[in-house]
Amino acid sequence: MKLKPIINSLLENDEYKIPMGQCINHQHNEKQSHWGFKCRNKDVKFTKEMVEEIKEQIDHYCKLTFKRDELGYLRETLYWIKPSYIDYLKFWHPCREDIVIGTESDCGLTVDFYGTESSIQFYETPIMSIICEVYYRLGGNYDELFEDYKKQVADIIDGLKTGRYNVGCFSEFGFRRRLSFEAQDYFMSEITKAKVPEFMGTSDMYFAKKYGVKAAGTMAHQFGMLFQGYPELNPAYLNKYMLESWVKEFGTDNGIALTDTIGTDVFLRDFNKHFATVFSGVRHDSGDPYEWGEKILAHYKKFGIDPHTKTLLFSDSLSFEKATEIYEYFKDKCKVAFGIGGSCVSPHGNELNIVIKLIEVDGSPVAKLSDTPGKGMCRDPEYVDWLTRTIGWRMSH
Repeated sequence: MKLKPIINSLLENDEYKIPMGQCINHQHNEKQSHWGFKCRNKDVKFTKEMVEEIKEQIDHYCKLTFKRDELGYLRETLYWIKPSYIDYLKFWHPCREDIVIGTESDCGLTVDFYGTESSIQFYETPIMSIICEVYYRLGGNYDELFEDYKKQVADIIDGLKTGRYNVGCFSEFGFRRRLSFEAQDYFMSEITKAKVPEFMGTSDMYFAKKYGVKAAGTMAHQFGMLFQGYPELNPAYLNKYMLESWVKEFGTDNGIALTDTIGTDVFLRDFNKHFATVFSGVRHDSGDPYEWGEKILAHYKKFGIDPHTKTLLFSDSLSFEKATEIYEYFKDKCKVAFGIGGSCVSPHGNELNIVIKLIEVDGSPVAKLSDTPGKGMCRDPEYVDWLTRTIGWRMSH
């Protein structure tokens, strides 16, 4: 490797991978899946040197196992985790044979991984983090970017302390698209030293452990998409199956539900009074945040549920300026929280817009449709057309 190892602990992952992994391991462990990479930046090109470094960094990542103190941390801090899943994690480790790296794409990089969903779902965010750091460090201007980034962090802290930014509460959600490990460590060090009361924690379990803050997360799109891989189930009802599976695993410890895997309107058809009551809130990740929020508030009121008892968590490409505007609009209507990623851990104007998503289950295509055109993900346009028509039929009947 030309660079130092980027991932050095299996705790370097987003917290949501653990509850989803536990639920999948206990209820859907037979599902085989295929994940694929997509770069949305039209001007980004990965050189052969970058691709070779990514391969070698992944080689290193695949040699890691969970350490005893790391499993102890999970056991002590994730109160809902089950002993059987801790036992599974004792033996789980990344498998290099699952991961295929190539160059046959417009951006010069392809990434695919194949295997049992309960195992390979962990690869997504560490590999994205590796891709980002290799790109930034070998792109030629890392030191300049890092200096600009430090000014950005200073502005965030000053804005929060002076009231220029008013976001209520937020967690750092940037692990997958960070400038570097160094940058995320810098942010966590500075924000905790500043004792900013709005800061609630981070999605990165390694840094949550290191800095003694909360590890935060919600379910992700992959969990809802998984139910498209059951041919006996109508995918227009996947939110119903997703919510039922989550409640079966976690009882009343449900946290925040994600609304936009195949669109919020169809999600609300299945987010009945029972689910609206037992989940503490919902997460926005696409579409107009104000329209979405008003729609959710009206949905709660329809069931006689006081929206002030529920949380609207916003996480869609947020700046602190945008989060402030959203908070000011909703703060008197409900609980408001934010998951802020790129603004915390990568320099403005230079963010990589990359994703790795679930694209097949048991050999059949699956799709994320989203509330924002362009944020969807599927390699089979015929399947997207069929899924869209299936959802449309349900919504119109």
